[in-house]
Amino acid sequence: MPVKNRFAELLPEITEWRRDIHRHPEILFDTHRTSALVKEKLEAFGCDEVVGGIGRTGVVAVIKGKTNTSGRTIGLRADMDALPINEQTGLDYASETPGAMHACGHDGHTAMLLGAAKYLAETRNFDGTCVVIFQPAEEGGGGGREMCDDGMMERWSIDEVYGMHNWPGVPAGTFAIRPGAFFAATDQFEITVEGKGGHAAKPHETVDSTVVASHLVLALQTIASRNVDPTQQVVVSVTSFETSSTAFNVIPQRVTLRGTIRTLDEGVRKQAEERLKHIATSTAEVFGAKADVHWIEGYPVMANTETETDYAAEVARNVSGECADAPLVMGGEDFAYMLLERPGAYILVGNGDTAPVHHPEYNFNDDAIPAGCSWYAGIVESRMPAA
Repeated sequence: MPVKNRFAELLPEITEWRRDIHRHPEILFDTHRTSALVKEKLEAFGCDEVVGGIGRTGVVAVIKGKTNTSGRTIGLRADMDALPINEQTGLDYASETPGAMHACGHDGHTAMLLGAAKYLAETRNFDGTCVVIFQPAEEGGGGGREMCDDGMMERWSIDEVYGMHNWPGVPAGTFAIRPGAFFAATDQFEITVEGKGGHAAKPHETVDSTVVASHLVLALQTIASRNVDPTQQVVVSVTSFETSSTAFNVIPQRVTLRGTIRTLDEGVRKQAEERLKHIATSTAEVFGAKADVHWIEGYPVMANTETETDYAAEVARNVSGECADAPLVMGGEDFAYMLLERPGAYILVGNGDTAPVHHPEYNFNDDAIPAGCSWYAGIVESRMPAA
């Protein structure tokens, strides 16, 4: 099952789809143009059922195999949304929407799954049912969760689900995967330190919220260095330090800290939350201040199931000749919600020597399209071989 010749033939067409989507990026759930384009193409391919409005603006289509003695249904997922970034690529198909850019390659993911859907609808060389899932709002909106909450898995009786993401810095069209925890939980926090403001020349009359918050920034690092088992992974990052005054001669009444905690284990995730809250309130109390902690639960840990990871890796090896062991990723991925509902696997496909994702000079590498399409199609044909 190497790269399929049909995808080499379709490459110019799929590339054209991808670049059109790239030119018109849409953020979070506002993927109205992209969703309409996807829906139109799936209907033109002759899919047996095409439904929009799942998870607000998600699109789901059903492709039935020549036979269905297996009774199995495989789900394939791609994300459609862009990022709030001003593009700096200089491409002739660069974003025409100020402040929005496909800086994570979701344009490529969508185009590859469309290519696979076209091929599968043409050939139907499998025994079962394929459900293709086009999801909005992966970049922080939880579109995967909303599609699941809309009953997607039950409505189409999905048994297994598979997804893919491009990976810059790895040769285009090669693959990497790992079983178990793969992408991190992405929780956020906001801590408001309330002191007693006053004149900077009279610090003894104040409770200096800036000093308290500075101690807190350092103390939070002990979650990783002194609280969590050093064989576990945890990242604690304070990313914003905002005072209620910007004057040179004022000790501010209030400081707000914002940041994120990344973990790969649910036990560590809970421990980190508890320690953050305790450290914040206790540190503030030591100085006579108060700390209000707002914990914002993010995406859960994304964990591949072992058997399905083996299937995904086998298909990848058949396509590209090998499948490497992927590293742990402390970034988040809301495909995690789908993997909480069904067994499945998420794989990385090489994007070549490009700028990293979430960078204003990033661009999806169209050379990866044939391999990505072949992997999507290969999952269906290998898991549900024609009777």
